[in-house]
Amino acid sequence: GAKVAIVDDEIFSRIAPHWQNLPNLEQVIVARGEGNYADDRVHSMEAFIGAAPQWKSLELVDAPEIDLKPEDEATIMYSSGTTGKPKGILATHRAIIANMFNSMANQVRALLRRGETPPEPNPEDPQKATLVSIPLFHATGSFAILSPCFITGNKIVTMYKWDATEALGIIEREKITAFGGVPAIAWQVLEHPDRDKYDLSSIEAVSYGGAPSAPELVATIKRRFKDAVAGNGWGMTETCATATLNLAEDYVNRPDSAGAPAPAVELKVVDTDGKTLPPNEIGELWCKSPSNAKCYWNRPESTAETFKDGWVVTGDLARIDEDGFLYLVDRAKDMLIRGGENIYCIEVESALYDHPDITDAAVVGIPHKVLGEEVGAVVQVKDGSTLTLEPLQAFLKEHLAGFKIPVRVEFQSEPLPRNANGKILKAELRERFSQPA
Repeated sequence: GAKVAIVDDEIFSRIAPHWQNLPNLEQVIVARGEGNYADDRVHSMEAFIGAAPQWKSLELVDAPEIDLKPEDEATIMYSSGTTGKPKGILATHRAIIANMFNSMANQVRALLRRGETPPEPNPEDPQKATLVSIPLFHATGSFAILSPCFITGNKIVTMYKWDATEALGIIEREKITAFGGVPAIAWQVLEHPDRDKYDLSSIEAVSYGGAPSAPELVATIKRRFKDAVAGNGWGMTETCATATLNLAEDYVNRPDSAGAPAPAVELKVVDTDGKTLPPNEIGELWCKSPSNAKCYWNRPESTAETFKDGWVVTGDLARIDEDGFLYLVDRAKDMLIRGGENIYCIEVESALYDHPDITDAAVVGIPHKVLGEEVGAVVQVKDGSTLTLEPLQAFLKEHLAGFKIPVRVEFQSEPLPRNANGKILKAELRERFSQPA
């Protein structure tokens, strides 16, 4: 149903063959493109606004008069469900703005819990700068980083693609005060062999989420950036990014927690009957907040399963301690996250089943200090099989993206452990890979 597409030249070349299937598409605007297009629907962005050095001379034009209401629909961000098929998540203006204030409230709370008074803005202070290495089609990049910078006035420095070596130079040159995204990004800066060759003293905050993080990460940040505040959190596209934050001393004292919710966010853990569980009991996490998205785009059945009476049914297994801090235990949705990328176990398992020597397979996450998790597998092979890791990986490369291929595989001739319902006991299998890679 889209009428206008704004893309860069790379995306333009990749999706152009499919535009004949989009009869409603009226305009395509290509940024940083070559400028010569056969299709009269396609235009160069530079033809409208010039190249970047010319932008300062553009005429100042007021925003158009549009009657926007808080509950009007604002964005569709795409996430993946348990099957791995994309679902469009429809968010309102209220939800996006509420998320911004949720995060700000958490930051103020961290200062108050340290016994500090939140500082008054001082126009004489140097401008703060945020390095954005997370794509803006992610809720984290768009809602948790880009949008708050409009309020704080932070300079935004973007990277087309994350590269730790390039980032070190950017941090020094642009006086970056905050960076992060997923734990892998933080680790790569902290442990880069050339780190000490650059002036990184401007760093005030390192924050991340979207993947499991090793408890020693916060201690390493405090050791390497003595004045910086470390933070992690939990959220999902359905909650318009951040719902909880764990900052400063709270994070140091609870390095395995995803933090506490903002004042406007309500969390509960429920059992299989929907009954709210007491503190420290494990169940499914539900989240209620003005920053919750509205629904799944054109997916009424999925909407009914996930959005219930103001709550988002997250599919995460968690517990909440007596002080209200969230601890993620597992994902009820069978998925693992490698460096911020979702990997659906069923997809990898299906590829394993395609190998003629494999009769049973299960995929689990292996703890990894930098990436959060890597892919591990346990497979049952046919009698007489001599299958080993490298030939199996070569086979899988024909079916899967590289980051989805198991790095460790256990081969066995006996059946995988299952419960009375026939489901594989993955908790038991995870124990085999309990040591970080």
